[in-house]
Amino acid sequence: MSVDPLEEVAETADRLAVLLGAGLTPSAAWGNLADADSAPIRAAAWAAQAGEPVAPALRGADAPPAARAAWDALAAGVAVAERTGAPLATVLEQLAGTMRDIGTAERDVRAALTGPRLSARLVMALPAVGIAFGFALGFDPIGVLFGSPVGAACAAAGGALFLAGWGWTRTLVRRARPIAGFPGLTAELVAVALTAGTPLPAARRLVEEVTGSSADAVGEVATLAGAAGVPVAGLLRGEARLRRRRAASEARIRAESLAVTLLLPLGLCMLPSFMLLSVAPLLLAIVSSTALPF
Repeated sequence: MSVDPLEEVAETADRLAVLLGAGLTPSAAWGNLADADSAPIRAAAWAAQAGEPVAPALRGADAPPAARAAWDALAAGVAVAERTGAPLATVLEQLAGTMRDIGTAERDVRAALTGPRLSARLVMALPAVGIAFGFALGFDPIGVLFGSPVGAACAAAGGALFLAGWGWTRTLVRRARPIAGFPGLTAELVAVALTAGTPLPAARRLVEEVTGSSADAVGEVATLAGAAGVPVAGLLRGEARLRRRRAASEARIRAESLAVTLLLPLGLCMLPSFMLLSVAPLLLAIVSSTALPF
């Protein structure tokens, strides 16, 4: 059974946090994980033992595409801790929790997408099933489709409708998937930097540098914190949680609505394609077998 990419990176962050909490140095902690079958972990262990920054090694190491964003998020957290002096174990624990929250939301969305995607695949298989059924009855649907002007017209129209329905379906499914990335990551890391004593402007610039993402929302939260007289870091962590919940909720809504929106390409493209590629050649074959012109 394959391990979820987010869960794998979260597990790495948790193990590092435990090792650091037990008193190990970052170099020793990474070294204890170096035997793992993971290029980012090996690269980070080598960098830590060589006395070099770990974050660039994590970013530059090969990783599966599905796990790339998670390793980059971990690298950003490590970079903020290294450059601000924030406790790395605490940062890693927070990142592990964030990754598990996002991973849970993504699994919920994938589960909601399973039914609509299976339905779409079954409908897309209907033309092939219909053609096979025609052969089982002793007819030659393929020969009919390419052996007469009427059959060729059915093949061209049915093929065009099939491709249109296939592309439309893929687009709808892709839009229903969770948005890639880590909602609220910049706010979470700015809060880490602030907790370590970094001034807000410097914390914001640092996080934008290590993540490559804008931290515009931080200014709004800082204004609210100043007006309310509360710590900015606490509000930023709340903002990060809100963004994750909002992204998860929107993804679930898109996934659940997919069952309805898929009816459009299935009804307007795939079923007519089935009629043209399967039913029409079968009827033409029956007509031709009676020696009637068509």
